[in-house]
Amino acid sequence: MKLKYENITISGGVAVGKNALLNNLKPYLLPLGWHFTSGGQILRDFTKENILPLASLVDKEFHYRLDNRTLALLKKGKYVIEAWLAGFVARRLKNTLRVLLICTNEAVRVDRVANRDNISIEQAKEFIKKREEINFKEWQRIYGNYNFFDPKYYHLVIDTYSSGQLETLGKVLDKLGYDHKNISVQPRP
Repeated sequence: MKLKYENITISGGVAVGKNALLNNLKPYLLPLGWHFTSGGQILRDFTKENILPLASLVDKEFHYRLDNRTLALLKKGKYVIEAWLAGFVARRLKNTLRVLLICTNEAVRVDRVANRDNISIEQAKEFIKKREEINFKEWQRIYGNYNFFDPKYYHLVIDTYSSGQLETLGKVLDKLGYDHKNISVQPRP
């Protein structure tokens, strides 16, 4: 099957549905030889080869080497990479479908984190706030004053508050040029 893109990146902040989309794509793309990974997994694989200090103390060069590893995977083709900045890192790659997930209802994101991590609503609110503030501050220190989730860097922006998991999956498969008529695959529960 000829697809419009050779890779997919899935980007977005805390609790917007990045992992859900990654997992929902697997039944459709694994049979076509695609590979799946996350920014966290790339970081874990990378740190097995290097002894590193805490992430907040890592210099720019480390982040650039990590970005280069992500780009190297995308150059191989047939990769789906889920990471906050995967789309931003791949913004110059024409062969990569860059998907940004957002959730315009903050209460939904808080509820997702509270349920996922089995924490209180207040703890979930604080977790999201701190995590995003720290990450964006660090990225701006490293890359410059960018809006990393600016829609101009992405082919597809999906609000997971108004788009359910299967609708989100369908939008990505449609943009990818996946032919639903020729292959029958059941989505994962």
